[in-house]
Amino acid sequence: MTPTGSTLPRRMLGRQLRELRVNSGVSAEVAREAIGVGKQTLWRMETGQPVRLNPLFIERLCKVYGASEERTAVLLRLTEETKHTGWWYSFDDAIPKGFSYFVGLEAAARRVSSYQTTLLPGLLQTNEYRRALIWVDYPTMPGHEVERRIEVFTRRKARLDSGSDRLHLDAVLDESALRRPIGGPSVMAHQLDHIAKVVERPNISVRVIPLESEAYPGLRVGPFVMLEFPTHPTAHLTEPPIVYMQGFTGDLYLENVEEVQAYRQAYADIQRSALDEARSRALLHKIAKEHAE
Repeated sequence: MTPTGSTLPRRMLGRQLRELRVNSGVSAEVAREAIGVGKQTLWRMETGQPVRLNPLFIERLCKVYGASEERTAVLLRLTEETKHTGWWYSFDDAIPKGFSYFVGLEAAARRVSSYQTTLLPGLLQTNEYRRALIWVDYPTMPGHEVERRIEVFTRRKARLDSGSDRLHLDAVLDESALRRPIGGPSVMAHQLDHIAKVVERPNISVRVIPLESEAYPGLRVGPFVMLEFPTHPTAHLTEPPIVYMQGFTGDLYLENVEEVQAYRQAYADIQRSALDEARSRALLHKIAKEHAE
């Protein structure tokens, strides 16, 4: 497995621990007493949240759950992988509270599918567009702190152009997101020209739902991002897709199979309302010219 930081290994380990516990019939209370930790710590372990992972704890839990030696060895290897830290850990001061979790998942993802109605997907934003959004949320933020956030943003986008670990991005945008001149008309014109250019890459697809479409399924669903992860050599360790929705007071991650499937179907319905890639690119150029006039 390619080291991607601890976020994905933590999730994989947590999912395996919870599955073992549930299948063995061992209660959460018995499990935490076996390793001498509190309720919150066990929950964090099972949900892949940041928490100190002692290999002795993992080994003890595997014994309590009756896991085979082979499976125990796999979980211990995952525990070791959680010690690797991703690039974003050195930018802890520049990443909004709670968002580093998403950054870690994005860094580990194989494919990102994004549907947006108001703002453009982060991975497609220019630095100028991003700065304008930062100034809106933090009008008194010192310039050097803004640039620190831009640096994080640039590192996130780098995977779209990485030869060895290239991220695939599929995006469907409501035309209304292209019309609002974030940062002013010239910034927006440059932003749309940028998108029209990057879609020439084979790993990036952008389609637009024109305003003339009037009502369509996505308006009821709302903006969301689906993250899909690489296939693990050990099939049952492959991390299932996650649906992410950014909220004003807190972000939401959906992992339930039925919920994820519902959003996958919704994305397919939304795509059917969008223009094809060629016509979407033409519309991007057209709106960019309007902003530039």
